[in-house]
Amino acid sequence: MKKTGLILVDDHRLFRSGLKHILEATGKYAVLAEASNGIEFLELLKTVTPDLVIMDINMPVMNGIEASRQALEKNPATKILILTMHGDRDLYQVLLDMGIKGYILKDADNEELLLSIQKVLSGESYFSQELLLNVIRESMTGNPVVLSAREKEVLTLIASGLSNHEIAAHLKLSQRTVERHRTNLLEKTGSKNSVRLIIHALKNKWLSLE
Repeated sequence: MKKTGLILVDDHRLFRSGLKHILEATGKYAVLAEASNGIEFLELLKTVTPDLVIMDINMPVMNGIEASRQALEKNPATKILILTMHGDRDLYQVLLDMGIKGYILKDADNEELLLSIQKVLSGESYFSQELLLNVIRESMTGNPVVLSAREKEVLTLIASGLSNHEIAAHLKLSQRTVERHRTNLLEKTGSKNSVRLIIHALKNKWLSLE
């Protein structure tokens, strides 16, 4: 019986090792390759064709959102299951719009993990109950955020991967001013870092996935 081929994408080697052990112990799955960031993953796709990709979100060099977007752009049939610590409405909506069919949280038990894999492989969707409850809660309590024109400019450049220094040079502002705009953006959107900020911006259509 041919085993289902997987690619694991996560920047924590110990987590990948544990996940690989759980999956291969079932006798159904074989981990074909591993990557620690989105760039490594996209390179792997040039030579490896997995049945399923298990993808983290927060990673260095290239995060899981951008890596998934590029992979699906090249091959819309790619099956990707997001396995992450983040379970908020913004991330859920962005990935749903992108075409991701599976999304579970890292605190899920082995039974839910294996169920989610089976669902996605069979062409169905699977989203963890905890995530869906978070979506409902945030939908009930969310408040609209209004950005200034300058904040939108800074946001666009942050999403392009520019540093504060580069943004300051591009907009002819002081670096301190750019840092203040970045801080304001994080506070207004309730984002802990730039990745979360970009997710929030994509969900609210301040930025385009294209």
